[in-house]
Amino acid sequence: MTEPKLDFSGRTALVTGAGSGIGAAVARWLDAHGIAALHLVDINAHGIEALALTCEVHAHVHDVSDPQFWGGFERAAGKLDHAVVNAGIGSGGQIAEQSFKDWRRVMAVNLDGAFLTLAAAIRLMRANGRGSAVVTSSITAVKPVAGIGAYGVAKAGVAHMARIAAAENAALGIRVNAVAPGGVDTAIWDAGEAFREAVAAHGREAAIAGMGASHPRGRFATADEIACDIGYLLSDMAANVTGVVLNTDGGYSL
Repeated sequence: MTEPKLDFSGRTALVTGAGSGIGAAVARWLDAHGIAALHLVDINAHGIEALALTCEVHAHVHDVSDPQFWGGFERAAGKLDHAVVNAGIGSGGQIAEQSFKDWRRVMAVNLDGAFLTLAAAIRLMRANGRGSAVVTSSITAVKPVAGIGAYGVAKAGVAHMARIAAAENAALGIRVNAVAPGGVDTAIWDAGEAFREAVAAHGREAAIAGMGASHPRGRFATADEIACDIGYLLSDMAANVTGVVLNTDGGYSL
């Protein structure tokens, strides 16, 4: 029997939030492992263009929370083998102090957008007769962290959505898993006021290092490290893995 490999030759994948951070790292990882075509979704056109991938690329500069986009995507996409449901935005503030406007802004992208993405991807993979998807959750979905408000709630929602989708589609040959990263060095931190103050005082590299020092591993993960975890879960090497939320947090949740 042929042993499964990290080989994506001839396959097509969808990656949201592909213009930076984990999404961009996943796009590069899939390209390096032979993917034939990528559908990359982000509101940042320049980020997608900067990837300079060797595979066939279909760039979609859209908001993942727009249901009209996903209707058009389904009609035009054709074959789909894999999906990485990754697009998200950051948010801070305690529950009692967060405005409903900010709550809905985060839920629209991080939860509603993830639902629209995963639902469309599963329908396309059902037509294909097989497939795998990975949803980007967060360790804040597992370990309560004060001050992350809507973000942690949305990420808990997408983790459970992945489990439900896994149960609904296992018999159809479609696997759905999630990853729950801890701190990762991506641009999502750049919008935070406290982080901007630390960057102004010490520089970005020192600010990230200072935040990562409190983790058992002693540093934040890189986006490329998380991409490796996602790539494994997408691959045939994880053929018996579905409905799992993989904590990839450097020991933060211990």
